[in-house]
Amino acid sequence: MYIDTHVHLNADQYEDDVEEVIERARQAGVLKMVVIGFDRKTIKKAMELAERHAFIYAVIGWHPVDAIDCTEEDLAWIESLAAHPKVVGIGETGLDYHWDKSPKDIQQQLFRKQIQLAHKLNLPIIIHNREATADVIRILKEEKAEKTGGIMHCFGGSVETAQVCIDMNFMISLGGPVTFKNAKTPKEVAKEISLEHLLIETDAPYLAPHPYRGKRNEPAYVTLVAEEIAKLKGLPVEKIAEMTTENALNIFNIK
Repeated sequence: MYIDTHVHLNADQYEDDVEEVIERARQAGVLKMVVIGFDRKTIKKAMELAERHAFIYAVIGWHPVDAIDCTEEDLAWIESLAAHPKVVGIGETGLDYHWDKSPKDIQQQLFRKQIQLAHKLNLPIIIHNREATADVIRILKEEKAEKTGGIMHCFGGSVETAQVCIDMNFMISLGGPVTFKNAKTPKEVAKEISLEHLLIETDAPYLAPHPYRGKRNEPAYVTLVAEEIAKLKGLPVEKIAEMTTENALNIFNIK
């Protein structure tokens, strides 16, 4: 059994065949999926999917790229929806300095507000970090994010950075990039970080693993992420499946 801890089944890329994609995942042994909503449109779709399928859960928040569009009303709406029993986390939130749509100060303000919301609701925080590691870690420390902990989604940092995050009560989630032939750093992280701190994800429809790189990703392919980690650690893939599933159930408090 596998859990895809971060998938965007609410993306437009699945508009025509989402149920077939879900069924392929189930056939591959992916028995639970966590769908991430990060703006008005995708949050609504995440909630719909979670209500339609017993094995799908939702994480809701506001993406840093679109921080400039987020209002106090949006945050109040997210807070009200988070009372739903199928909502298991806040996010994805964080910082993204690659795109320049939202100024850094606005991203940082919204990041802090969502950490505070996670504290209020006692839910884990799912972190998006792109080219902003120092500020992400500083803000997590300043806002005492270790109180709820959470997940470093699609982690791309070093082993040393991973350890800093683990010390702050965060899980390290690896996706498709760990399977790329030239992905030296994610492979090192997979090898060095203890299995008790690892999760697996697809971030589908993005970042498809080898041999599907460049194509539309699917939650069924999370098995390829697990296989690569098993190879790097010299462990049976069943052990990776078992431990990452247990870790996911614990961090999301899924019974």
